[in-house]
Amino acid sequence: MAIISEDIMQEDETSPQPQQQQAAAAAQKDNSSTEAEKKETEEESKGRQPNSGNGLDLDKYSWAQQLPEVNLTVPVPEGTKGRSVVCEIKKDRLKVGLKGQPPIIDGELHKPVKVEDCFWSIEDGRSLSILLTKRNRSEWWKTLIKGDPEIDTQRAEPESSKLSDLDPETRQTVEKMMFDQRQKQMGLPTSDEMQNQDMLKKLKSQYPDMDFSGMKMPS
Repeated sequence: MAIISEDIMQEDETSPQPQQQQAAAAAQKDNSSTEAEKKETEEESKGRQPNSGNGLDLDKYSWAQQLPEVNLTVPVPEGTKGRSVVCEIKKDRLKVGLKGQPPIIDGELHKPVKVEDCFWSIEDGRSLSILLTKRNRSEWWKTLIKGDPEIDTQRAEPESSKLSDLDPETRQTVEKMMFDQRQKQMGLPTSDEMQNQDMLKKLKSQYPDMDFSGMKMPS
């Protein structure tokens, strides 16, 4: 008769079974996948990382921007002539393509443009270059066409070397945006929030007997 030692029996009783080990590993993998998917979803909701030109590179076109304007590049067959191009620029809509073919771009612009200051040209016979001048020259666009992928405008970076070329009002706006962006990244109050805090302090000092706890400052 075979004799089973007490040590072996205890080891069998305390050691996790293979099925339990597999289940634990699968649960850990699922948790990791869930966390990764959650992080990806959060990043997607904020917008994509902009390209080097503060825009996006998409399948059919790529776009870049600075505060005053948007530069759009659309690849076309080599040797394409201007007379074959369809480029309709309206205040809040853009249609781009080639005659006799479905449009490459046809949709509502993210923000209005100044049509009289918008231009297009063929570059090297292989791409269509379009310049769109923003009507509001002091804000970043999240996307070119509504419904297309968006960027995280918090990651957009003005060209500091060209700040001196801007008019005083636009330059002041850009510098304020850059300051506010740095403050947000460090978890500190923006310029508007700092101004509101100063205003509240003055009110408290002028009217010490008043309760300002429920007061909402303008944003």
